[in-house]
Amino acid sequence: MIFNFPFIAVAALIIVGLYAVVFRKNLIKMIIGITIIESGVNLFLITLGYREGSIAPIYTSSPGGIMSLPVPQALTLTSIVIGVAVLALMLSLVIHIYRHYNTLDVRKIGGDEE
Repeated sequence: MIFNFPFIAVAALIIVGLYAVVFRKNLIKMIIGITIIESGVNLFLITLGYREGSIAPIYTSSPGGIMSLPVPQALTLTSIVIGVAVLALMLSLVIHIYRHYNTLDVRKIGGDEE
């Protein structure tokens, strides 16, 4: 039986990220979980574009070889840039939440203010 290890790694990354988002109560740990999920999705996109024995699509004069798909690579680069921007936004929001509530615990945030 042949295992496809990249897809197993994708599933593992997404499961670990979902665990962190759902079961952790610290905002920083939740953001780390979201970033792990993003890494799993990026690995999935790269895995979709891989072809056995292929060459990079930057080389235009391939001697009879097949090329890997360039679209998933371009989508992954775009996803990385968007992910960095979203990560910066999430961390800045966490900083503002911490300054206002003096905690990162989601159970203590949003309660009645006095």
